Amino acid sequence: MSSTTDSGKVYHRECTGPALETVQQHAHDQDITLFAGCFCPFVQRVWAALEYLQIPYKRHEVDPYQKPQELLNVLPKGLVPALMLNAFNPPRTLNESTVILDFLEDIASKSTHRSLFPPDPYAKALVRLQSDHINRTLVPAFYRYLQAQDPEAQISGGKEFHVAIQSLVELFERAEREVGGTGLWIEGGNLGWADVVVGPCGIFRATNVLKHYREL
Repeated sequence: MSSTTDSGKVYHRECTGPALETVQQHAHDQDITLFAGCFCPFVQRVWAALEYLQIPYKRHEVDPYQKPQELLNVLPKGLVPALMLNAFNPPRTLNESTVILDFLEDIASKSTHRSLFPPDPYAKALVRLQSDHINRTLVPAFYRYLQAQDPEAQISGGKEFHVAIQSLVELFERAEREVGGTGLWIEGGNLGWADVVVGPCGIFRATNVLKHYREL
């Protein structure tokens, strides 16, 4: 397991277990290269989408704190996730996880014919409402709670995050009432857009990170 330190804290620079096995399956050149940092939740959004949509890609693991020149050459800020589109000459790039997700949906619609959205237009709109709430409210609330240092700010942040989760549950319940549910909210359902958006950046991350930093 490769790891290093930043400000005295250890962080991992490569995936482990089944995730590493998946990385190793995507070591060959493809039209799409994903610049990724293994611990970045926004990278995990894009990675999950690439896998589910079955779009061929090469994963290029980078250390976000020691950005390789190859990444800086195409994206001066060196932020991940980033896609390099090698079919263009010279290659073109995209960043920002939600922008990349939209791009991948369009690519899949013309190639693998898979989608993270339900086919019904109204159900798709409900999923958009879910993801809008996740990006605008839940994710910012989570990071405010996580980063709060003052005890009162931590209490306030915890309450805000709890309310944001409750509101997301209400949106899932609305979809269940009106269209029979969406994504993994349906028992036995398929991975959906909102699942990809909230899992790495909110729910799954919270269950792990908050145990360590907030003793929950």
